[in-house]
Amino acid sequence: MTIGLLDTDFCGPSIPRILGLENRKVHACPEGWMPIYADGPMQRLRVMSIGFLVDQPDAAVVWRGPRKSSMIETMLNSVCWGQLDCLVIDTPPGTSDEHLTVLNQIQQLPEDKVAGAVIVSTPQRVSLCDVRREIGFCSKTGLKILGLVENMSGYRCSNCSHCCNLFSSGGAEFLAKEKQLPFLGRLPLDSTLTALCDSADRFDLKSHTTEDTMKILQELFRHCPTLASACP
Repeated sequence: MTIGLLDTDFCGPSIPRILGLENRKVHACPEGWMPIYADGPMQRLRVMSIGFLVDQPDAAVVWRGPRKSSMIETMLNSVCWGQLDCLVIDTPPGTSDEHLTVLNQIQQLPEDKVAGAVIVSTPQRVSLCDVRREIGFCSKTGLKILGLVENMSGYRCSNCSHCCNLFSSGGAEFLAKEKQLPFLGRLPLDSTLTALCDSADRFDLKSHTTEDTMKILQELFRHCPTLASACP
């Protein structure tokens, strides 16, 4: 299965760091730009991010909306993605120019080619207020919502397995029921996965995550048939 991953968070492009791809640079080809292959010669995970285009990893991208929109259009249309089974687009929080540009581009595709949006929230009311606006955005623009994920939903001690709800719990599930949307599950704080992302080392997800983390990922894939075959 071949997957493209597009990072449209210009203010905080974290994908290169998480995947251990910092300091990699994009190269031009006759058709446009070549994506970065996160898995090397296998070329099954193809990544594009503004983080590959800045001179320094800590450099701030101070762009107004039109320039951001132009870059997103370039990333979608001028990157040599090749034949993909799925393109995952990671957007920043909120409903800003990035979201409008992405939506405008994908609306030009046949309806059966667009799976929909996965909305991620933390349990607190402050976060849920933003998520309500994002749900409204999807509703107004006709974008299907695959479901809600509650992130940072408790911390399970690796020694005694006790779960402590640091940021309360259940807010996203309550909102999903209220809006009659699928609730994909709670993603707990996973200290092992966090450490691996911070270290920027490549790792096998199944070997380095807890059972709870894998369960919610499998549930997410189940709601998105295009990705289902990637998570048996």
